[in-house]
Amino acid sequence: MKLVVRVIEARNIPAMDLNGLSDPYVRLQLGKNRFKTKVVKKNLNPYWGEEFSFRVEDLKEELIVSVLDEDKYLKDDFVGQLKVPVAKVFDAENKSLGPAWYSIQPKNKKSKNRDCGEILLTISLSQSNYQALPSTGDFAPQTEEPSDLATESLNHSSSGHSMGTEEADSAKEDKTSSYTFASRFVQRFLKNGDMVFMTGKGTNSTVLPEVPKPAVVLEDRFEDQSSSSCSNFGEVMGIMMERDPGGEVPGNLSGGTLLDQSYVIAPPDLNSLLFSPDSNFTKSLAELQGTTELQEGPWKFGSGSDNLNRVVTYVKAATRLVKAVKAIEEQMYLKANGKVFAVSASVSTPDVMYGSTFKIDMLFCITPGPELSSGEQTSRLVISWRMNFLQSTMMKGMIEGGARQGLKDCYDQFADLLSQNIKPVEMTDLVSKKDEVLADLQVQPQSDWKLAIQYFANFTVISTIFMGLYVLAHILLSVPNTVQGLEFNGLDLPDSIGEVIVCGILVLQGKRVFELIARFIQARGQKGSDHGVKAQGDGWLLTVVLIEGQNLAAVDSSGFSDPYVVFTCNGKTRTSSIKFQKLDPLWNEIYEFDAMDEPPSVLDVEVFDFDGPFDEAVSLGHVEINFVKSNLSDLADVWIPLEGKLAQACQSKLHLRILLNNTKGGNAVQEYLTKMEKEVGKKINLRSPQTNSAFQKLFGLPPEEFLINDFTCHLKRKMPLQGRLFLSPRIIGYHSNMFGHKTKFFFLWEDIEDIQVVPPTLTSMGSPAIIITLRQGRGMDAKHGAKTQDEEGRLKFHFQSFVSFSVGHRTIMALWKARSLSPEQKVQIVEEESETKTLQTEECGSFLGLEDANMLEVYSSVHPFPSNFFMELFSGGDLDCQVMEKVGCQNYSCTPWELEKADVSQRQICYKLHKNVSSYCGEVTSTQQRSALPDRNGWIVDEAMTLQGVPLADYFNLHLKYQVEDLPLKSKGCQVKVFFGIAWVKSTRHQKRLTTNIQSNLQDRLKLMFSMMANEYHSRKVAGSGACL
Repeated sequence: MKLVVRVIEARNIPAMDLNGLSDPYVRLQLGKNRFKTKVVKKNLNPYWGEEFSFRVEDLKEELIVSVLDEDKYLKDDFVGQLKVPVAKVFDAENKSLGPAWYSIQPKNKKSKNRDCGEILLTISLSQSNYQALPSTGDFAPQTEEPSDLATESLNHSSSGHSMGTEEADSAKEDKTSSYTFASRFVQRFLKNGDMVFMTGKGTNSTVLPEVPKPAVVLEDRFEDQSSSSCSNFGEVMGIMMERDPGGEVPGNLSGGTLLDQSYVIAPPDLNSLLFSPDSNFTKSLAELQGTTELQEGPWKFGSGSDNLNRVVTYVKAATRLVKAVKAIEEQMYLKANGKVFAVSASVSTPDVMYGSTFKIDMLFCITPGPELSSGEQTSRLVISWRMNFLQSTMMKGMIEGGARQGLKDCYDQFADLLSQNIKPVEMTDLVSKKDEVLADLQVQPQSDWKLAIQYFANFTVISTIFMGLYVLAHILLSVPNTVQGLEFNGLDLPDSIGEVIVCGILVLQGKRVFELIARFIQARGQKGSDHGVKAQGDGWLLTVVLIEGQNLAAVDSSGFSDPYVVFTCNGKTRTSSIKFQKLDPLWNEIYEFDAMDEPPSVLDVEVFDFDGPFDEAVSLGHVEINFVKSNLSDLADVWIPLEGKLAQACQSKLHLRILLNNTKGGNAVQEYLTKMEKEVGKKINLRSPQTNSAFQKLFGLPPEEFLINDFTCHLKRKMPLQGRLFLSPRIIGYHSNMFGHKTKFFFLWEDIEDIQVVPPTLTSMGSPAIIITLRQGRGMDAKHGAKTQDEEGRLKFHFQSFVSFSVGHRTIMALWKARSLSPEQKVQIVEEESETKTLQTEECGSFLGLEDANMLEVYSSVHPFPSNFFMELFSGGDLDCQVMEKVGCQNYSCTPWELEKADVSQRQICYKLHKNVSSYCGEVTSTQQRSALPDRNGWIVDEAMTLQGVPLADYFNLHLKYQVEDLPLKSKGCQVKVFFGIAWVKSTRHQKRLTTNIQSNLQDRLKLMFSMMANEYHSRKVAGSGACL
């Protein structure tokens, strides 16, 4: 006999970690056998949906169910436990307890946490040594199959996550049972009259009744179900809603999402369409897919459980690879409150090869969808799945792959049929609804007089007015005093200490009233400064609706605050109006950010208290909204708690509606990849929806995130760890799975402060390494992947051994620069002269002559060294390298001079700009030509430069001309002139601005170069004089 335990979920688990959450898992023990569930991270209402089987050897044993909290570096924390005697299960009706909620008991009565929460379990006994009789708790086995198959068909999870693993070795199975077990077993069946025992010669022999055929057994099962269930589906759901305990909606299963679509139908109606026994949808779907022998059992409540259950059986149509197979689907309502419905389904196919080793778990979640302009209700249907392996098998990968493809085809047909019966929600309806919602949010008119009365009706103003009137009345009633002391006509000084004090109080009160008036006037001028400003351009449009605040901190002496909110995204800010003397302000204001080429990563929100034009605003709280870690549907209407000492002390929060729309439609991804191709210099292919879905699932990213490229590399920590580096528009992520140990993390491109390339070394296995340094305090979720953390708290990640280092490095740099540029640095590109005109992508084309650029003289000076010494600057020697490194040319390298034609030599140089010279750290490739002057008393060096990694660098090429000429012999020196020009490959309205910027930086660089040349010449001259002496 086997004890089948199904661990479904728990609720109200106490917080065991410092973050106010727990990482719970369940450990089961019966005798010497132990199992445990998977760990659910950071959750106080975990959902497992896992099933385990124990061999029962003695009915006196107890099932011990322990709930623990996982600690990564310390011993796991014990939350609580409960004990269930096996005899209690044996004596229960149908040998089954549950599904039922059990209270988790603390370890001892002195424990701090008396309330340890509750756990939902289903515990039942199934026979493994005898043929099972038909009942509502167990399926009848096949006539010719051993009874173990019936047990195996039940050892599957109905929904949830991965299968638990056995912790200890199982005890050896005894072939004999105890007397207590045998006697109670016989007594049980004799009482029910289901088994007859006949006595032979000294032994007992058991005569088993004839086992009916499976179809008849299932019909009997359904009849038994119907006898204990409500006849009306609506009545059953009403009871379920009344018993709903609340709590969160179960999360999607780990296998992936099969369907995520919104429909124009109310959630209860969609629930009835899919799961009501009277609905024709299931029958229509069976006809479409060729499914036969469909039998739907009635919904009923399990013993001691608040959850509805039913069993559905059918025969799946045969395919090219698999014959027609019988499937058993156990469905159970996890949640039903009238608005949200969650149904788990566990599908078993015991007749297929290896069918007893796995089950397929499904989760149907129905939640309210977006509101439409027509006022109709909508529902969002999300169907997710996972494989639940009960036994290890070498065919696991093949089984999971086949199931994935089969489910995809099946639910594609499901979605098509559902769309024919119910209208899906169109994006156009959502956009129009957005405009309607925003139009309805109007700022409530506020009278300036009412605000003034409310603002100035305080003790300071009233006491100042009273004292002022009192002093004025005193002046009118008093007689002028005679001039005395140091007074003279026109100057009346205080005659006593009391008068001095009164004068001081009047001055201080007047000053405070003046500050209040100035603050009020400036605040009224700021009223709704950014409210209603429409966004410009096409792309990703971010709209923030600020509705209200709650429990804001009081920092004014009046016990109130004058709050206003500042929103910051991609360097752009939007500011709300100021609400006077409010702790629960109501704004109802709308702020729109101009269109962005890429979806934003974060939105910074900070609440300030307005203190007037002369004082610094006090922060009442702040919060960072991460779009990568949040679902846009969750942000459509959300209360966000504020962070900060004042905000946390008062539990302050804001009510926001955040909408993010892409006005470019489906072409936005391809346009972005085309743009990145120009930066990287390599073709970037658009990934398939399946690949993007797997990437989103791997890192838990929203649906709008897509994969750009991925590279095999090593993450260097204590030891190199091989994995894959994933790049997307907003994140850079790493994943590794070595010998079952998974390492996974990601961080935002905006979090990166610097990227450096380290030359190949023995420790990097002969490959260049990329060192990524994050900003202080950023990326702490990825700390476990960092190699070091410096004194300032900045994390450093080392990646090496790229298969294609050049492509990987260029892609990383291009994406980082695209996300890290400030709005002032992101120069907008104007329309092209021709839509078909392509940009020049050659890194270094043919040499540019003077006719290609308008040359201007930018430098002219006389130096005390001859021209031959000056030409060492272009020799490729030590002086050349030292000077170029000093002026900010990193990794400087050059080729030897080669004779191009008579009297003309040519060479190539390349270097990387230091971040002090250019914040973009761009690369420069240059071609230089050297020739002598006609009279042989000097040189001309022409240089054509191409920049990479700098905004608009592909719009132009730079041209420099160095002309050095020896002065007459008496002067002992040379004259150097430098000419500069820009050859525009493509027109832009920013030509003047770029020319001015480049010319200014070039002049500073030339002055530093020639100053170093002069110092080097003087040093050599002094050294030569010393040698002669």
